[in-house]
Amino acid sequence: MKKPRSNKAPAKQAQQQPNGTSDSKLAKFLDPNSSWDKDKLLDTLYWIRQAIGLFCGLLWGAIPLVGAIWIVLFVAISTGTVYWVYSQRLNIDEEEFGGHGAILQEGFFASFTLFLLCWILVYSLVHF
Repeated sequence: MKKPRSNKAPAKQAQQQPNGTSDSKLAKFLDPNSSWDKDKLLDTLYWIRQAIGLFCGLLWGAIPLVGAIWIVLFVAISTGTVYWVYSQRLNIDEEEFGGHGAILQEGFFASFTLFLLCWILVYSLVHF
């Protein structure tokens, strides 16, 4: 006979690194000497771009900004921030991750869409 399954999942323990610290993404992001695998780096850069897209879209919509110059400014802020994070803050070799182009494209179109959606919705709801 089979034993009935318990609905309770075992509690997850924090993964420990050899030096005894927990392996959290924030701690890893704040440590410029940590090693990154490709998936974790691209996920981190993706979510940074999403946060920038959301913030800029809400800000651009709340302040009644219109025109293509603000789209160009968003692209510059988003791309510049991602470039600074992986080249200056994390000190990674971009060739290991597919080069500058592959890294800078990660999450761009999704964040651009989120930016436009937030900008249009907030602008329309607040100012009309």
